[in-house]
Amino acid sequence: MPLKIHLRKGQKIIINGAVLENTSSHNVSLLVKNNAAILRDDDILTPEEAVTPASRTYYALQCLYLFPEKAKFHSSGFKEFLDNYVEAAPSSRKLADDLMQLVDEKKLYQALKKGQEMIAHEHKVLFHVQKRVSEKLRGSPPAGKPEANRGLGADPGGRPDEGGAGVD
Repeated sequence: MPLKIHLRKGQKIIINGAVLENTSSHNVSLLVKNNAAILRDDDILTPEEAVTPASRTYYALQCLYLFPEKAKFHSSGFKEFLDNYVEAAPSSRKLADDLMQLVDEKKLYQALKKGQEMIAHEHKVLFHVQKRVSEKLRGSPPAGKPEANRGLGADPGGRPDEGGAGVD
């Protein structure tokens, strides 16, 4: 069944590993008449963007999808990155199992969509961790301050008109 793809000015698409870009000043349409590995601009992750465990997993999966001739290489990297992510974020176990099942069934495009869910999960986990660390830091006394004085209030070494004792 043919697939009609619309590309806006400047938009890129990958078809079977080839990057195509609409360089015209108009929108264009392409009709793909045979089976092909296709990724649109929004689904493409560059190597430079793959900096977190989930994004590295997605990138390896993307390569597995686009370059089936190198499946053995990309498959081992994908599995390693996925295992590392699950170890770092155990709450992702079900998501990772679903993702692995899709890969085992060779449903790689659907697996990429699940990989995007994993990246969203990672953002939530990192946000939660950042929030907890921030709360913990705000709740502990600054270095060198006793527990009772949490560093709030006037600067004891500040000017008298600022509420401090003043230093002469």
